[in-house]
Amino acid sequence: MSNNTPEVTSQIIASHSVGATVQVVLDRLFAQIKNEEYPLDTRLPSERALAAELGVARNTVREALDVLEARNVIKRRPGSGSFVTYRSEPSVENADLSVAFESSPLDHLVVRGILEPEMVRLAVINMTPRDIRDLEQLMSEIEAVRTDVAEFIKCEENIYRKIAAGTRNPLLASCYNLAIESCRASFRTTLLRRHLTPKRILEYQQRYNTLFNAIASRDVERAVEFIKLHLIEEQKLLLQDL
Repeated sequence: MSNNTPEVTSQIIASHSVGATVQVVLDRLFAQIKNEEYPLDTRLPSERALAAELGVARNTVREALDVLEARNVIKRRPGSGSFVTYRSEPSVENADLSVAFESSPLDHLVVRGILEPEMVRLAVINMTPRDIRDLEQLMSEIEAVRTDVAEFIKCEENIYRKIAAGTRNPLLASCYNLAIESCRASFRTTLLRRHLTPKRILEYQQRYNTLFNAIASRDVERAVEFIKLHLIEEQKLLLQDL
């Protein structure tokens, strides 16, 4: 997000997984932050105050703040409130992330479908024994999660980042890291809050254990087939919300 990138407006905050009223709140808050009505490091009004000001329900404000936090526009501090973290200074990282913000959930799945099968194939071939041990540790961490959605997503991202790094292809790993940021930015925080029940968390844990076993045994065909099937399931989940 920078003044040197293509016009940065509240449309960057457009989300394909929120309702129209939430989108209005997102547009209003992001415009106020971008125009420095709420400058960097300042605290936003409380959810109750914003709801009264905007004439909407508090849960509508809360969902809009969830999206803004997922996109690193604000940061919540327990017991203190929501603080602006948006910066308008030019940076390569922000320019890259503006692309992530403009990507739809379907865009994200298409890119995953292109990257992940090859990423997994290369990881099976190139991961070192140390990489495998590190990945096993990450699997243990995700298996310890029972109901904490945020922690599960964090563990899941760590697993994918490790697999991407294990390809020994830094350009591919960088592309996949951008895909993860797009996933955060476009929809997944809101989507998974609805769908990541304890039962589904368990199902995903079992899936990732299957993937790990294929990688650890250097079974390229099984690992690639697994990730393709997993992507199909992710697509079905997305289509439920479109």
